[in-house]
Amino acid sequence: MSGRHYRRDVREQPAQQPPPVQKLRIRYAKRGRLRFTSHRDFGRAFERAVSRAGIPIAYSSGFNPHPRISYANASPTGAASEAEYLEIGVLQECDPDVVRRQLDEALPDGLDVVDVVVAAPGALADRLEAGAWTVRLPQVPLPEAESAVDQFLARPSVEVERMTKKGLRTFDCRAAVVSLAVRAGRVDDQECAILDLVVRHGTPAVRPDDILAGLREIAGLIAPGPPLQTRIAQGPLEAETGHVGDPLGHDRDATAPAQSDR
Repeated sequence: MSGRHYRRDVREQPAQQPPPVQKLRIRYAKRGRLRFTSHRDFGRAFERAVSRAGIPIAYSSGFNPHPRISYANASPTGAASEAEYLEIGVLQECDPDVVRRQLDEALPDGLDVVDVVVAAPGALADRLEAGAWTVRLPQVPLPEAESAVDQFLARPSVEVERMTKKGLRTFDCRAAVVSLAVRAGRVDDQECAILDLVVRHGTPAVRPDDILAGLREIAGLIAPGPPLQTRIAQGPLEAETGHVGDPLGHDRDATAPAQSDR
């Protein structure tokens, strides 16, 4: 090897991106036909909206910089939601109300930005302890739904199966249910039963589909038409009432003086 010179290609280190100077937490809704938007499709639509709105988004460092957008507990594809959350990092201080308006205008109708606040210390995901849902069951008589719910609540556990990335998994969907009630309603001018459901978040995450599978397993409850699922809220679980609180309330309280001084 004497007399030979070998050249090693050294990849030039990428420039470091400036850190965010502000973090904003965003609540958005998936409504109407846009409830069928997958999490990946929403992510692409949101990044385009950030660009069109001119939001000074921060980027991660490294060879493949990505916009600093963090999603929290997205709802399943096909479920409508009034309470989806994400967090963004920006390179300059922004007025949350202006950001809300700009992003809402840049997103298609049905993907609607409901609220934007300046983030206070602490992880948003830690505040999403439970979710509140309504599930409309087309053409299901109220007495049939009431009987199934009573049977479900009387059980100490209800095991269901779900296909996961690691294969078919069996788990108890009853333990996560904080409350489950049924009432009469209408879908497309037809009577239906409506389930009002509060579910504690955990691992694995129990979804309305799992509750419906449990009702089918123990009581034979099957809706003739596709159930219409809507997440009404997600946030901290109030132990005394069993209600789901506002996860952005702490951010508003912590940043209110600073915002009022502007």
